[in-house]
Amino acid sequence: MNTLDATHDPSARSWLASANVAGGAFPLQNLPFGVFRRAHTAQAYRGGVAIGDQIIDLKALAEARLFSEEAAHGVIAGSQSSLNALMQLGPKTWRALRRSLFEGLTRGSALEPKLRECLVPQHEASYALPALIGDYTDFYISVYHATAIGKLFRPDNPLLPNYKWIPIGYHGRSSSIGVSGQSFPRPRGQKSAAAGAAAPIVGTSARLDYELEMGIFIGAGNAPGTAISMETADDHIFGMCLLNDWSARDLQAWEYQPLGPFLAKNFATTISPWVVTLQALAPFRVPFARPAGDPEPLPYLDSRQNREAGAIDIRLEALIQTSRMQARGEPPQRLSTTSFRHAYWTISQLVAHHTVNGCNLRPGDLLGSGTQSGPTPEEAGSLVELSLGGTRKLKIGSDEHRTFLEDGDIVIFRGWCERPGAVSIGFGDVRGQVLAASQ
Repeated sequence: MNTLDATHDPSARSWLASANVAGGAFPLQNLPFGVFRRAHTAQAYRGGVAIGDQIIDLKALAEARLFSEEAAHGVIAGSQSSLNALMQLGPKTWRALRRSLFEGLTRGSALEPKLRECLVPQHEASYALPALIGDYTDFYISVYHATAIGKLFRPDNPLLPNYKWIPIGYHGRSSSIGVSGQSFPRPRGQKSAAAGAAAPIVGTSARLDYELEMGIFIGAGNAPGTAISMETADDHIFGMCLLNDWSARDLQAWEYQPLGPFLAKNFATTISPWVVTLQALAPFRVPFARPAGDPEPLPYLDSRQNREAGAIDIRLEALIQTSRMQARGEPPQRLSTTSFRHAYWTISQLVAHHTVNGCNLRPGDLLGSGTQSGPTPEEAGSLVELSLGGTRKLKIGSDEHRTFLEDGDIVIFRGWCERPGAVSIGFGDVRGQVLAASQ
C-alpha cells in the first residue's frame, strides 16, 4: 500500500506561485497525470502533469533529459499519446517519477529554469482520454445507492442477498467513454409502455440521469489465469478520476432483468482529464469497516492493510447548470455532496474480485465505482434518488424544477481531499451536456 513520504510534506512549496494557492486543486503534493495538447493546433497529444494552473509537458521534459534512471523511463513512457506505457511500468517507476517531479518543482530547485520551459497554461490546453481504454467494468459499491434503487425497482426485496458478499459489477462499453466536455444526444431505446399495454415501445428516454462515480485506472496488469491478491492490489492501480455514468432510467427499468444494464448505460460515460495517483491519495486513506451485524468479507477480499486504510475520503459534489442558467450567466447549482469513504467495497477489493477467476486486467482498463451515495438522502449521487423516482420535483435556480435531466443541461462533478495536517488536493472537475435526441 502507498505510504507517506517526502512528497507529502505539507510545508513544501513550489516555485510556481499558482501551485501554492490555498485550496487549489493541483498543489505540489498532487501532481496528477493527463493527456493534452495546445488547443486549436494540430499538435500531437502527449502526457502531462498538472501543477497549479500549468501543465508540465512530458514530451518537452523527455527532450530536456533532466531526469535519470527510473524517473527518466517514466518521463519517456508518459510523453506518448496515451498513458498506457507509463501505467504498465508499475509503482517503482511511478514513485520515482513523482519524487523527481516533486523535487524539481519545489521552491529553490536548480531545475526551475529548465522546467519553466516545459510549462503549458491549462487554459490553453485541450484534453484527450488519459489512456486507451481496452475494457470498462462498472461496479455497484454504494450500499446506500443500491438500497435506494432497489426500493424503486423491487420494493419488496430492495437489496439482493449477494450484495454484502460480492462486489457486483457488469461489463460496460469503452467505446463511448469521453473526456470532460463530452456532449451527447438523448438516447433512444425500448421502454415499457403504459400500464396494461401488451408490448413495449421504442422512443426517446424521458428519465435521463447522471451517476456520481469514481473511476479507477489499472496500471500493471496480471497474466491470464492468475489472481491479484488483496496485499498487492494497490500496486496494480495507477490512479483515480471522476466519472459520470449517464443512465436512461426508463430504458433501464425495462431491460435490467435478468442480465443487468445494457442500452440504458452504454451510450455515454464521461471522465475527468486528470488521474490522481494512489500515492497522492495516501494521506487521505481511512479505516475500512463493515456496519455491525454485516458479514465480514471472505478471505480473498480481506487483508490487514485494507481494514486499517482501505477506504479513501474523497469529497464529491454534483452540480447542474440548465440552459436558462447558462444564458443568464448564472453559476451551476449544487445538487448534493457525499464522500467516497462511504463505499461498501474498497478499490483493492474490486481488483481482487475482478481477477479471482483468472480474468486478466491490462494497463488502461477502467473500473467504475458505481453511484456514490451517502447515508443521508441529501448525499444521493443521482437524480432518481433525489427526486424519489421522479415523484418529487427539485427546485433549480429561481424558476425551474427537475426530476430528470432536460436537453441542454450541463452536469458537473467535483472532487477533492482534505484533512488536518495535509495539503488538500483536487481532481478538477468533469462536465458533460445533454443534447436533443438526434432522431
